[in-house]
Amino acid sequence: MRTIGIDYGDSRVGVSITDALGITAQGLETIHHNGNDKVVLKRLEEIINEYGVDTIAIGIPLNMNGTKAERVEVTEKFINKLKCKFGNKIRIERIDERLTTVEAHKTMNFLNINKYKKRDIVDTISAVYILETYLKKNN
Repeated sequence: MRTIGIDYGDSRVGVSITDALGITAQGLETIHHNGNDKVVLKRLEEIINEYGVDTIAIGIPLNMNGTKAERVEVTEKFINKLKCKFGNKIRIERIDERLTTVEAHKTMNFLNINKYKKRDIVDTISAVYILETYLKKNN
């Protein structure tokens, strides 16, 4: 079974996935949803069915001092939607996502990615960092 990583945002959701052995993480896609979680849930269902996913590692946006950021409540509401949609079929793990977006931007700068393309892939790269954090924690 595989695990997906999610970087949940207001208009875009980055998605990453483990390899078949659950050892490495790679970016899968960015879901553009403009605030419509039904779009996200539908696409996640397709991904879960296609890849045989049994776990979702979702980033929780904490402040640098460890307190809950404003976005935590929004992310928790989305997690509740995931639980309603997938029930006990999918395990959901919350992962501290502090600095994942910063790391994603550093990676894109290092790779000399065009600034216009950055917006389309930053969430996917952040999802990879979230999933890698999950993998390190559980291996």
